[in-house]
Amino acid sequence: MKINKNIIKELNDYLEEFNLTEIEYTEKDIKVKVSKSRISKNIEAVITNNEKKVIKEEVSIDNSKKITSPIIGTAYLAPEPGGKKFIEIGQKIKKGDTVMIVEAMKTMNHVPSPIDGIVKGISVEDGQPVEFGQTIATLD
Repeated sequence: MKINKNIIKELNDYLEEFNLTEIEYTEKDIKVKVSKSRISKNIEAVITNNEKKVIKEEVSIDNSKKITSPIIGTAYLAPEPGGKKFIEIGQKIKKGDTVMIVEAMKTMNHVPSPIDGIVKGISVEDGQPVEFGQTIATLD
């Protein structure tokens, strides 16, 4: 059996032209399948994206401190509905001050601030479910 190299070249050109990874040609009792690996191009793209990400991370340095939820539950910003909130943006708080309450299994768990600081942001809404480790507030 003689292999027609022109068919293989033509199929390879189709791979490039139509951005394919595999193409198959059948004529009577001859079957030709041409494929190529995309791994090298994909790795190159991933490396390029990761390099860009690292550069962005180095440029944006965030000195804020995050307070995270110690448990899964429902976050409440005040001790009772319509009550005064535990913290407000711009408020100075001390280590141990209650930041909010996280209710889990009908138990109200006060979340204390682990550090002193000024409240830069509150990341949850009143009555919103929170996950373990989720950022609930940010301090400067």
